[in-house]
Amino acid sequence: MTSVTPEAGGSRVLGLWMCTAFVVGNVIGVGIFVLPASLAPYGLNALSGWLITVVGCSFLAIALSNLARTFPNDDGPYSYVKRAFGEATAFIVMWCYWFSTWVTNATIAVGIVGYLTVLVPALSATAWVPPVTALSLLWFFVLINLVGARAVGWVQIMTTVLKLVPLVGVICLGVWVLFTNPHAYTEHVPSAPATFKALSGATTLTLFAMLGIECAMVPAGRVRDPSRTIPRATLIGTVVTAAIYIGVSVVPMLLIPQAALAASNAPLADVFSRVLGDRSGQVLAIFVIVGGLGALNGWTLILGEVTQTFARHGTFPRSLAKENRHGAPTFALIVTGAITSVMLLSNYSDSIAGMFGFLNIVVTAGNLPFYLACSLAVLLSSRQSLLVRAAALGAFVFCAWATIGIEPRPLAWAVCLAAAGLPVYWFSRQQAGGDRVTPLSGG
Repeated sequence: MTSVTPEAGGSRVLGLWMCTAFVVGNVIGVGIFVLPASLAPYGLNALSGWLITVVGCSFLAIALSNLARTFPNDDGPYSYVKRAFGEATAFIVMWCYWFSTWVTNATIAVGIVGYLTVLVPALSATAWVPPVTALSLLWFFVLINLVGARAVGWVQIMTTVLKLVPLVGVICLGVWVLFTNPHAYTEHVPSAPATFKALSGATTLTLFAMLGIECAMVPAGRVRDPSRTIPRATLIGTVVTAAIYIGVSVVPMLLIPQAALAASNAPLADVFSRVLGDRSGQVLAIFVIVGGLGALNGWTLILGEVTQTFARHGTFPRSLAKENRHGAPTFALIVTGAITSVMLLSNYSDSIAGMFGFLNIVVTAGNLPFYLACSLAVLLSSRQSLLVRAAALGAFVFCAWATIGIEPRPLAWAVCLAAAGLPVYWFSRQQAGGDRVTPLSGG
């Protein structure tokens, strides 16, 4: 058996705590803080969607972590998919993941600006200020990532700890209201009826908030003891995040009227403001901004790693694999920063909540081929136990279910961006001399 894994760049500087922080910090970006507004039209279907998503993502975490355990010397998901289905499939799957990642960065930047308007209302008074602010944040974290993965890891740990403070605060506030004013939970119960379409749509939106459980796996070439570290970080991060999401998501849904929640740019800040006064909402906004900055930091690293992986496999220009003296992929970070900037500016005509809701479905659509392929790779592998393969089947069914909820406009964006990868792959194979790549057995 020959290896499908090119030599990975950089040194192995990421340990368990940093990898866990990447999972928790990237999953809990600004999604949980902004998403209640996008979910408001679905009413109580949103809570059912959350439950389905948490179970489905738990299955995904088991499947993904076992790929890392089985192939510890591979450089991440590109090689895992390549082993099972060949290079062409691996390229298209990772191309979809790649474009969804830079859309993720645009979405996070938009969410951060939404909470900045709580602290500085003047930001929303002039049309050009929000997009310029979002662009400035994007490029600041490109510069941070140019310092290297270890520096990014420490920033991730600090911002992850800080972002957990307001989330625990929301849960505590919800419990306090339950005991001191239980009628508050019955005054604004959403009236949207339970329907198949609403449940499917809510599942797709909540899946966006859980995207990132694979973030310990993507930079596999920089992880110490990957066969142990990646599975542990993935499972710990998923369980912690799921527990927090279940506790947090129900509070704004029941304490804020449905129409007001749908129009909110900062729903969790509004919860605190309603219960404890305006100043508390501003304090929460500070923590949310810090958490969002941490997610932008982590996803910028993931974006650079995926771009560099393409280059190492010969499907992107080799210059994108080059690293600076800190071990950071300089050209990969700069090029993807430019692409993200274009995506952000081309969609900054909606309201912040409206744009967030649109972009998060585009991101989800781009991630689903990655999750489906990895789930199938585990399901079809003879090297996995029956229990793990059963989890992979559950993950595959969950991803198929989430696909049903994708609406036409974001689906069209996702399909067009995925199709744009076909000529890129064809051109890269022509440049490589048209060599045929044979997938490996045993994966």
